[in-house]
Amino acid sequence: MNVPIRVSKRIQEGIKKFKPIITKIKKSDVNESDTVTVIVDMLSDILGYDKYNEITSEYAIRKSYCDLAVRIENKLHFLIEVKAVGITLKNDHIKQAVDYGANEGVDWVILTNSENWKIYRMIYSKPIDKELVYEFNLCDLSATNLSDIEFLYYLSKEGVEKEAISSFYEQKRALNRFFLGQSIMTEDVVNAIKKVLKKVSPDVRIENDSIINVLKKEVIKREVLEEPQAAEACKAITKALKKVVKKEAKQ
Repeated sequence: MNVPIRVSKRIQEGIKKFKPIITKIKKSDVNESDTVTVIVDMLSDILGYDKYNEITSEYAIRKSYCDLAVRIENKLHFLIEVKAVGITLKNDHIKQAVDYGANEGVDWVILTNSENWKIYRMIYSKPIDKELVYEFNLCDLSATNLSDIEFLYYLSKEGVEKEAISSFYEQKRALNRFFLGQSIMTEDVVNAIKKVLKKVSPDVRIENDSIINVLKKEVIKREVLEEPQAAEACKAITKALKKVVKKEAKQ
C-alpha cells in the first residue's frame, strides 16, 4: 500500500505525540468521557478528520447513542465504541456497536480505549455478525515501520477516500484459511491435482470425487470446511466463478 508522504509524516508525528499522552492518561486512570476526548484528538491529528464537521460525539441511533461516528460529506464510514483507557477490551464490548452498525447499514465498527484498537467488518448475514479484521496497540507502533503506518492509514480520511481498508480486507480475506480451503475444493483445482497425480501414476484411474473425498477427510481441517465462515467463503467463490463463466460466454 502506497501511503502518501504527507499522510505518512502526519501519522508518524501523531504516533510520537500520542504515545506519552496515552501513557499519562492510563496512569491517571481517566474515565470514558476523557478517553473520548483524547480519541477525538487522535482522529483529527493522526487520521486527518475535521473534528468539527466529520466527527460526531454521542451519535444518535434509534433513541440510543454511539460514542463516536466518522462521516465524510454525509456518508457514515465508522462507528466507534469507546471504553476508558484502563479497561481491557472484550468481545462483549463490541456488541452494542455492531447493533448500531446494523441499524445504520455501516460496514465498519471500531472498539478502542485509545491504546488498543480493534477494527471489525460488519457481516450482513442472518443473524448479523462481525469479523475482527485487525487490531493494534498504538503504544507498540513504530513511527518508522511501514506496516504500522499502514494500520493507521487504512483508518485515515485519505485512506477512506481511496477505500484502502476495503482493499486490505479483500486481500486478507482472499488469503484466509476458509477461502483457501474452499478454493482447493473447486473443480479447476481438483482437475489440476488430478493431472499431477496422473503424471505420477499414469496407469491408475483417478476420479474427482475420490480426490475431493481425501481432501475433506485427510488433508483439510474439518473446521476449515464446516465453520460458518466456510459457507460464506464458498458462496463468495461460487458467485465469483459464475461471473467469470458468464463473462467468458459473452466473448
